[in-house]
Amino acid sequence: MKKFFLCAILFFGISQISFSQIHFGVKAGINYNSDSFQGVLQDVSEGGKSKTGFHAGVWTRFKIPVIGLYLRPELVYTSLKSEYSSKLIPDNKATYDFQKIDIPILLGKKFLKILNVFAGPSFQYIIDGDFNFESLGDIKTEADGLTVGVQLGAGVELGKLGLDIRWERAFSDKESELIVNEGLPQRFDTRVNQIIVGLSYRF
Repeated sequence: MKKFFLCAILFFGISQISFSQIHFGVKAGINYNSDSFQGVLQDVSEGGKSKTGFHAGVWTRFKIPVIGLYLRPELVYTSLKSEYSSKLIPDNKATYDFQKIDIPILLGKKFLKILNVFAGPSFQYIIDGDFNFESLGDIKTEADGLTVGVQLGAGVELGKLGLDIRWERAFSDKESELIVNEGLPQRFDTRVNQIIVGLSYRF
């Protein structure tokens, strides 16, 4: 938790640096968790089917003098979901709901005034993760903690509106635990690998 607050302080601290051409805005969009949560280490499931999630947040952007690049810190809430056929409980479907706070710090370059490319680290604080079995309902898992990943992508801006597509991958190993019927904990990998499509508005 302390590391998360340090990241948040970094985000807002950067926003006070006096770069030229400072912009602020909001953003929202959809997330496709392409193969996240597939590394089940003790046969939790027979296979997963990824679903779309969503994100929403705020961003700020500074043009860095001399070098012609911009810095774009963001603060984003993300919710993801995957669906599984359970081995733990025969003939039962399970879904895994996953929420996190993302703080990407992106370095980018604009082209032709409307196109841009960017990349940078993403600090991710996992808020919660829950399995839901059809017959048992919600089962709590241990899934909180800080991870670090990378985002890279490209976008287009038309006036105050922007549209971008990104790929995100978490680097840090992050395992969660699931206990069913008082058995041994079932561990599975919750590192996120996703495609993100976002729409933004600049004030």
